[in-house]
Amino acid sequence: MLEGKALLDKARSLSNRPEDQIARACGYVGPSGRLLKKSFYRALVEAKGYKLPSQSGGGSGTKGRQAEFRTKVHGNGNLLIGNAYTRRMGLEPGQEFKIEVHKETGSIWLLPLEQDGSANEAL
Repeated sequence: MLEGKALLDKARSLSNRPEDQIARACGYVGPSGRLLKKSFYRALVEAKGYKLPSQSGGGSGTKGRQAEFRTKVHGNGNLLIGNAYTRRMGLEPGQEFKIEVHKETGSIWLLPLEQDGSANEAL
C-alpha cells in the first residue's frame, strides 16, 4: 500500500479514473480482494499532512470486527479459522499443514509441513 508522497503522486496521476480504481492501483486491496476504502482515504488524509486520531483510539465508539476465539462449522462442512489468526501466527499464503484429529480430546492440530513434505513437530 502506497503512503505519503508516493500515494499522492499515484492518486494525482490517476485522478481522471473512478475512486475504486485509484484505491486498487495504490494497493488498498485486502487478502480476499476486497477494496480497503477506509484505509485508502485515511492514508490520503495523512499524506496531505493532517494528523488523525489513532484507529485504536475508538473515536467513533465502535471497535469494528474483532477476532474471537471461536468459530463454527459452515453449512458446507468447512471450518474457517480466519485472517486474524493466520496473521497472528505468522502464517503465509500457500503454507501447507498436516491435519491431525484427536477425537479423545476433541482437538484438531495443524502441523506445518517442511519443504520436503514432512511435518514439523516442534511448534
